[in-house]
Amino acid sequence: MGEDHLGTAICGKNQENQFVVVAVSSRGRCWSLMKETLVVERVIKWWVKKQNLESLPLVALGASSGGYFVSMFASKMKFSSIVVMIAEGVFEDIDVTKDYPPTLFVHMPKDKRMKKMIDVNLEVMRREGVDVAEVKCLELPLSPTFLADRVPGLDRRISEELFDMFKEKGFVDKKGYLVNDGRVIPWKESMSERMVSLPNKVLVNYI
Repeated sequence: MGEDHLGTAICGKNQENQFVVVAVSSRGRCWSLMKETLVVERVIKWWVKKQNLESLPLVALGASSGGYFVSMFASKMKFSSIVVMIAEGVFEDIDVTKDYPPTLFVHMPKDKRMKKMIDVNLEVMRREGVDVAEVKCLELPLSPTFLADRVPGLDRRISEELFDMFKEKGFVDKKGYLVNDGRVIPWKESMSERMVSLPNKVLVNYI
């Protein structure tokens, strides 16, 4: 549960590992923590029963607003474990007991505000007897082939052209690290200025 392009990538990897995947998207841009709960629960239970999978463990993963949604949803529907990505969750608004499912936080410690809140949640949940852990995603430097190596359908030439653009515009430092949050860097506008065209417009969601 999260941004469509991230969800697509995660679903693909899980299917490769023979997991059964149910991808659910919000009706809006972000998840509504209360309004969509009943709908999602009904869809999941219906699909699991239809596929005769009731005996298998049920895991939920949510990214960004989906992470907030999953953290709340797990207090209403039974999961064997959950993954909360790029979010600290809404644990201050729900009753966390020892029956809450094992939880994995996947986050970027460079986001100090979120890290501080996740640290608090880890401590509180452990105190309540919940099995919790975290995975810290550290920043990686960009390189000429960084995007080509990670984005299917994006060739080396375009990857190198984008990297040159990032350097020219000052979006990365001398070591290749982003100087600002990638979500606020105007790289799409710079692509238009340089007339960099992608073989498929959908690929812009993976950069």
